[in-house]
Amino acid sequence: MRHFDLTPLYRSTVGYDRLANVLDQVMSGDVSQNTYPPYNIEKTGDDAYRISIAVAGFAEADLNIEAREGQLIVSGRKAEDENAPKPSYMHQGIANRAFERRFQLAEHVHAKSATTENGLLHIDLIREVPEALKPRTIQISTKNAIEDQSANA
Repeated sequence: MRHFDLTPLYRSTVGYDRLANVLDQVMSGDVSQNTYPPYNIEKTGDDAYRISIAVAGFAEADLNIEAREGQLIVSGRKAEDENAPKPSYMHQGIANRAFERRFQLAEHVHAKSATTENGLLHIDLIREVPEALKPRTIQISTKNAIEDQSANA
């Protein structure tokens, strides 16, 4: 019997409740195995999340955050100055390569804000379910109570 490791699903989805759609993406090969740049996803409240991406060396102008079709797309590209001298590295351990990171968002989850701090890009997400879609309690009445109300009316 074949064992499927579902760990990548939990790393690239935020607030996602329908596992079947994610399984379809994995089976079709849509989930990339790219590990750059590293990131964290944390739950900061009942309906609040935060994605933190390590973007050391990138200025705010080098970063782009876009939400479309249920995805949050974060990309970074260093602006190259042709007049600037090219460094001669003895060792280069800090990657300055361009990147694009995609996160599948659940319904009603959207980006609220984004900030950079200490080489990290923080994207705060919130789930806002419309009132019409929220569960509501329906009062149960007995038959006698209904008859009494119609008699009083």
